[in-house]
Amino acid sequence: MMAIVTRLFRHRKLVFRIAVSASQFLLIVTLIIACHSTAINISKNTNSSCIQKYDKDTDYFPIKIKITHATGLAVEYHKHYKVVTIKNPWQNAKTAFQYALVQCGTPTPKGFNQAQVITVPINSIVSLSTTHLPHLAKLGVVDKLIGLSDTKQVNTPDVVERIKAGKVAQIGNNANLNIEKLLELNPDLVTTFGTGNSQTDNYAKLTEAGLKVGINAEYMENTPLGRSEWLKFTALFFNKEEQAEKIFKEITRKYEQVAQKVKSVKNRPTVFVGFNFKGTWFMPGGKSYVAKYLADAGANYLWSDDKSSGSLPLSFEVVLERAANADYWLNFSQSWQRLQDLLNEDNRYADFKAMKTGNLYNNNARVNESEGNDYWEGGINNPDIVLADLIKIFHPEILFNHQLFYYRKLI
Repeated sequence: MMAIVTRLFRHRKLVFRIAVSASQFLLIVTLIIACHSTAINISKNTNSSCIQKYDKDTDYFPIKIKITHATGLAVEYHKHYKVVTIKNPWQNAKTAFQYALVQCGTPTPKGFNQAQVITVPINSIVSLSTTHLPHLAKLGVVDKLIGLSDTKQVNTPDVVERIKAGKVAQIGNNANLNIEKLLELNPDLVTTFGTGNSQTDNYAKLTEAGLKVGINAEYMENTPLGRSEWLKFTALFFNKEEQAEKIFKEITRKYEQVAQKVKSVKNRPTVFVGFNFKGTWFMPGGKSYVAKYLADAGANYLWSDDKSSGSLPLSFEVVLERAANADYWLNFSQSWQRLQDLLNEDNRYADFKAMKTGNLYNNNARVNESEGNDYWEGGINNPDIVLADLIKIFHPEILFNHQLFYYRKLI
């Protein structure tokens, strides 16, 4: 009897060992598969570091950006690099800028000079315009920012904190640009803008110094969403295509949702903008981004019949003749804090109906102690909020609960 029991016990022990071994085997196989899958995922979908083993048949940018509103920006994808084209860098530009953004760890494509080739993703950036800073915040890469033209002009909270921590150097701009400091920082990329004026533009001197420079031409766009979409330009250098697409899709959705609220309004108040500066009143053309904002906000812009997208240099008398009885006056000198400031500047401003009724609103509600205006920083990247402000001004009953954010009424 004892012999039978012993044999049964040994049999069960053997079965248990086999079961344990099988479980361990399955666990090991599962881990191997999981690790293999993770490796595949990293090489195909996440290009946050250099490729260790280049494969010419692999598409290293499976998630691609599509440009839907910006007219001056284009991107063409190849398997291991992307070609970014700036089609209209400044007014009446006779040249375009092109960059080959090459995935780190892969070969440099032929046909591009040294200044045009930039390895991505970049790990450090210097920005010579505050309008680029919200891009970094939205994309979660503020930690890559190491230099700015003027640290005191900044409003983007995440960047302000980084400046306070002493992690961002002040570089200067135009004639005051500190090339030596830039070379010491040695950033992977410097973002700037151009005007076509060789005396003030930084692009040439930066490239001559051997730095990698990206021209951001968002200010040339004629629509608010077109300007906002340049977030994708910044994203391309960080391989943040997926994030940029999601962010801009949400911005577009919010903007269009707000604009829809005034589509059917019949009462469209008349409005004009700007101010007389040294004898000239620069009025935005009827195809400008300002005109687009006002149209989407349910207003009748008095220069909407103009076919240009730039600014119209007008005399005070011409503006007064057309806008004397306009319902609203917007976007004037940032230094004007009270209605009396206008009259102190030029007593002829009293002849405008908008002045008499007090319907004057300026886009300087968010200005820091160093005169850095967040309308030109956060506002460009949050066009839905700017549009909501404008609708609140022209049609307060439609957005009853909205509080003005970038705009304020002069009193």
